[in-house]
Amino acid sequence: MEQNVFKTTPFKHQLKAFEAGYNQKVYAYFMEMGTGKTKVAIDNANYLFEKKLITDVIVLAPNSVYTNWVKEIEVHSKNKPDIFLWKIHNLKKLEKYKYDNFFFLLMNIEALSRDKGVKFLKQQLLKRGRNTMLIVDESTTIKNKGAKRTRQLCSLGAMAKYRRILTGSPVTKNPLDLYTQCEFLSKECLGFNSFYTFRNRYAILREINLGTHSTKIPVKFINIPELEQRLKLFSFRCTKQDCLDLPPKLHLTREIQMTDEQKKVYEKLKKEARAIIEDEEVSYTNKLTEIIKLHQVTCGFSKTNSGEIIPFKTNPKLEELKNILEETSGKSIIWANYVYNIEQIVKMLEETYGKESVVKIYGAISVEDRRQAVERFQSDDQCKFLVGNPSVGGYGLTLTASRNVIYFSNSYNLEHRDQSEDRAHRIGQTAKVTYIDLLVPKTIDELVVNSLNSKRDLSKEILGDNIKRYFD
Repeated sequence: MEQNVFKTTPFKHQLKAFEAGYNQKVYAYFMEMGTGKTKVAIDNANYLFEKKLITDVIVLAPNSVYTNWVKEIEVHSKNKPDIFLWKIHNLKKLEKYKYDNFFFLLMNIEALSRDKGVKFLKQQLLKRGRNTMLIVDESTTIKNKGAKRTRQLCSLGAMAKYRRILTGSPVTKNPLDLYTQCEFLSKECLGFNSFYTFRNRYAILREINLGTHSTKIPVKFINIPELEQRLKLFSFRCTKQDCLDLPPKLHLTREIQMTDEQKKVYEKLKKEARAIIEDEEVSYTNKLTEIIKLHQVTCGFSKTNSGEIIPFKTNPKLEELKNILEETSGKSIIWANYVYNIEQIVKMLEETYGKESVVKIYGAISVEDRRQAVERFQSDDQCKFLVGNPSVGGYGLTLTASRNVIYFSNSYNLEHRDQSEDRAHRIGQTAKVTYIDLLVPKTIDELVVNSLNSKRDLSKEILGDNIKRYFD
C-alpha cells in the first residue's frame, strides 16, 4: 500500500488492519482500546474518498465518544473534511450542503432510540446512502437484538455503500453478542438469516420457568473454532499485546456530558463561587472549598454545608464507566477522589460482576485489609477490579496485574496522580497499560485534568488566571 494514503504514519498493526479491510464493502475492526482503531477507520475513509467510492462518512458512537472524533479527524484525515455534529452544529445547513467536499456527520448512537434521531439518519442515507460510509464505533452498543436502536440501525445500515464496526471487545458476555453487530454489516457475514438459528448453532440452551412464562438461556457454547474462522473472513483482531511498537503507556480521555439536573446545580454553584473566588480577602481554603463543590457535581453528587450527600438521579460518569469496562479486557484499577463515588462504584461492580470481582482501598479500610486486597487483585483471577482513592492507595503498592487504570475523578495533588499511575506501570509489569480519564468538558473537572496532564502547579492553576474562563 502506498504510504501517501496516510497523513500520519500508522503503527505496523494499524497498517495491517488497514490493508486487511480497506477495499471491503463491510468490515469489522476488533481492536482493543488504545490500539488506534479510530485512525484506521479514518484512513480507510480517506482512501475510499480519494478513489471516488464515497463522498461522505456517518459515524455513530456513544455520547461520550462521538465528539472525540473531531480531534481524531483533524489529526489523521489527509483530506480536510467538513464536520457536522448532531445536536451541536446547526444541521439545517445540511439541507443546503452541496457535498463538493469530503464530509463527516457525527451522531451519538443513543439518538436512534428516539424517532427524531431515526428520521434524521434515514433522511441523510436516502439523500446519499450509495456514496456513504457508515461507521458504528463501540459496536457493542448494538449487541442487544431487542433494543430499538439495534433494530433501526440493522434496518437502515443496508442503505450505506460501505459499513464498518469498531470495538475492542465484541464479546462482552457471550458469543451471542456478535449476532446483531455482524447483522448490521450483513447477514451474509455469519451466514445466518435468524438469531435463533445462530444461537442454536453455537449454544446449548436450557429452558427455565419464570412463573407466567418460560424462556431459554445458554448454558454452554459450542462450535467456537468454526465461529472464529467465520469472523476472520471479515474482521481484523488485535490486542495491545499484539502491538509491539505501541508505547508502554497509553493515555485516553472520555468526555462526559452532565444531565440537565447536574447542569442546573452546577450553574447555581458557579454563580456563588465566582463572587467568593474574586474576593481577595477570602482565604485560599474557602476558595478551594467552592472549587471542590463544583467538582463533586461533575462526579454525580452534591454536598450540603452540613455534610449531607445529595446524589443525582443519574450519574453519567458511572454509566460511562460501565461502558468502558464492557469493552476492555484484563484487570482494571479505578481511582476516585471521593469516598461516595468509591462506594457507588464498588456497589455497581458487585451487582454487575459479583462480590468476588472487586476489592477496595481507601481511608476506612484497615492496613491488613488493604494488604489482602492487593494480594487478591494480584493473584486471584476472579478479582478483576480494584477501586480506591489515589491519596491512600496510590503509594507503595504493586498493582502490576492491571492493564487498565481509570480515573473516575482526579485528586488535586499532582504527586497523587503520578504515584497512582506508577502502581500499575512499574517493575514486574509485562503488559502495556492504558490510562483513561473521565472528564466533563468546560468545567472544573476539565481544569483539574488539564493541569495534571501538563504538569503545572495545580494549586496555582486552580486559583490563578486560567480559572476565570471556567466561570464565564
